Amino acid sequence: MWHIKLIILTILLQGCSSIKELEIFTKTVEREPLALDDPILPKLEPIQWLIITSENAEEVFAKMSSEGIDPVIFGLSDNDYKLVAKNFAHIRNTMKKKSEIIKSYKEYYESDKKTNE
Repeated sequence: MWHIKLIILTILLQGCSSIKELEIFTKTVEREPLALDDPILPKLEPIQWLIITSENAEEVFAKMSSEGIDPVIFGLSDNDYKLVAKNFAHIRNTMKKKSEIIKSYKEYYESDKKTNE
């Protein structure tokens, strides 16, 4: 019985001694240039703002009618106008941040090619 245990132990020890050392290969991979265009700001159509108060409402409506414009008004209160301005500021800020992120990525990925040339 002890002979079988000795044979099994010998086989196990020989199996562990035959492990080869791993060879690790490293390969430098060049960074690919990013194919990202800078964000294009859309060309916005000009808007004519009319400020209508209770004092000038009749005058503005008469002027619009004389110019052939239907006197239909979509209005905002002064507080809502502030919120619209705030929202546009947030949109501009977000677009600037995204533009800077793209610019940073381009500098990172394409900096090696510029320095190697």
